Amino acid sequence: MVAMDIPRSEPVVRVRDLVKRYGTREAVRGIDFDIFRGETFALLGPNGAGKSTTIEILEGYRERTSGSVSVLGVDPHEGDLDWKARLGIVLQSTGESGNVTVREQLTHFAGFYPAPRDVDEVIASVGLEEKATTRIKALSGGQRRRVDVALGIIGRPELLFLDEPTTGFDPEARRRFRELIRRLQGEGTTILLTTHYLDEAAQLSDRAAVIAGGAIVASGAIAELGGEDARTPTVRWTERGERRQLRTETPGAVVSELVRRLGHEPEDLEVARPTLEDVYLELVAAGSATEVSS
Repeated sequence: MVAMDIPRSEPVVRVRDLVKRYGTREAVRGIDFDIFRGETFALLGPNGAGKSTTIEILEGYRERTSGSVSVLGVDPHEGDLDWKARLGIVLQSTGESGNVTVREQLTHFAGFYPAPRDVDEVIASVGLEEKATTRIKALSGGQRRRVDVALGIIGRPELLFLDEPTTGFDPEARRRFRELIRRLQGEGTTILLTTHYLDEAAQLSDRAAVIAGGAIVASGAIAELGGEDARTPTVRWTERGERRQLRTETPGAVVSELVRRLGHEPEDLEVARPTLEDVYLELVAAGSATEVSS
């Protein structure tokens, strides 16, 4: 029988020195992180970085080589049906039954959980009201992905795994997905998110870890990821036909000095503050370089 409660001060997910090897290849190289109750934690990284392997270990689908893992107070390798009923899982791809309707599939899955959400409420939350009686095989790829998300939340999970959940979504579907996640956050659901849409991670996540080459190269609050140096603004301008730039913590002072020296505002002047994507790309590049050198 699994432990059915966790003190609020204890992490919902606890990972220490997690390693996964496939033969001589080390896909995950001794990573550590915690996820606390009610927060949304983004695990970011390029394809092949070790994100999906890590998540599959946390979900109990894949065995680890070494290290310790606790999810909702349980080692995932030992999780029973009661433990699994507390999870919601949206995999990168699924093998959903195509010969049933959206409502039939959700009704079937709802029966696996002790306190499921209302089926029609879930259908509406993913924007499939008009497709509720349509067979899944007749849906578009993006609509099938919405079914995946609906199946992940139907059981009212304590912990929701979202592995690239908005792949194939159009802008409207992505907007509705974000609204849904904010509602789940308001209900206190803990969420582990992987996504290649960094604006999505920035908008939805409290904290993030960046993984490259199987190792975590940075972690922390979204606004602090990469440290102060990574957030330093850049002033760019054109002078005497030459494009110039300067990274500085005082862009206003630099602009004032340029205006004083030139006697006018420089041509093509811009002050660019690094986005999460800028920080992420620098971290991944540095992590990949470290992997090669080691």
